[in-house]
Amino acid sequence: MRLGWPQLFVVLVLLSLPFILGGCANPDEYERLSLSNTQPVGYHQQDGDQALRVAFASITSPKESLVYYGELLRYLERHLGRPIKVIQRKTYKEVNDLLAAGEVDLAFICTYAYVLGVEDFDLEPFLVPEIRGKTTYQSYIIVPTDSDVRDFADLEGKLFAFTDPWSTSGYLYARYLVELRGETTESFFQRTIYTYSHDNSIKAVAEKVVDGAAIDGLVLDYIAEKNPDFAGQVRVIHKSKEFGSPPVVVSPKLDELTKSRLKTIFLEMHLNAEGKEILEHLRTDRFVEQQDSDYDSVRQLAEAVFGEK
Repeated sequence: MRLGWPQLFVVLVLLSLPFILGGCANPDEYERLSLSNTQPVGYHQQDGDQALRVAFASITSPKESLVYYGELLRYLERHLGRPIKVIQRKTYKEVNDLLAAGEVDLAFICTYAYVLGVEDFDLEPFLVPEIRGKTTYQSYIIVPTDSDVRDFADLEGKLFAFTDPWSTSGYLYARYLVELRGETTESFFQRTIYTYSHDNSIKAVAEKVVDGAAIDGLVLDYIAEKNPDFAGQVRVIHKSKEFGSPPVVVSPKLDELTKSRLKTIFLEMHLNAEGKEILEHLRTDRFVEQQDSDYDSVRQLAEAVFGEK
C-alpha cells in the first residue's frame, strides 16, 4: 500500500497521540508512536537505494508539529530531487545505532544522543534549529498545577517520569539534580518510569499519573502556544541552564555530495516563502550550522553523573 501526502499526515497525527494508561504504568505499557510499518513519503518500491532515509525518535517533537515535519520532508524531497523514506524508532539509542550503521542518512536526535554519537562513531556537527534567536534550550521540571511541590527537593518520595535514558532534558539533567543531593534515583524517588515522549510526560503530570517529570522546555513552550488549556494543567518548578539544542545530523557514511546539498537546502529555507512558512509552523527562525562546543555543557553534565569525559 502506498500512502500519499494527505494519508501520511493522518498517519503521523493519529499514531503520535499520547496514550497514558491509568495508574503508575511500566514504560512498556505506554503506547508509542511507530512509523516502521508505513510506506515512506513519496517513496516507491522501484526507487530502491535512491531514497533518502530520514529517522525520527518518537520522543523528538510535540504531536502538534508532526504534520509540519511532513511538510519539511516534502520540501526536502522536492529540492533534493530524491524520494524520502521515513523511519521511526522508539528511542534515541535506536536512531543512533541506525546512523552508525549507515542505515539512515539524516536524523533528528537529542543533545546527549549527539554527544554519545561523537564519542561512539565519530558523528560530526551538522545543523541545528535557531528558535527565537537561540540555538539553546532548557530542561523543565514540571508538576501538576495544584501540587504542593514547590521545588525539586519536594519531589523526594514521589512518583517521577523520565522520557528517554539518552535525553538531556528528559533524564540526564534530573538525574544530575538527584546526584547533587547525594542520592540515587532509586533512593530519592518512590518510583520512576520512562514515557518515551515529552508529550506523554506532560500528559502524565497533567493527569496526575505521576507527581513530576523532566521534559524538553521547547516542547512545553510549543504546547503552551498551541494548547494553553492543556499546558495550564502543569507548572514549571525548575529550569536548567542552557544546553545546545537538539540537532539535525547525518550519518558518517553519507556521501559528501548529498551531505553538502542537504546542508544548503536547510540553510536556505528561510530565504524563500515556502521554506519560511514551514519554519514558522515549526516555531523555528532558520537552520544554522551546528557548533560542537555548544554541547560541552552536556558533556560536563554526563561527567558529573556518570564520570564520563
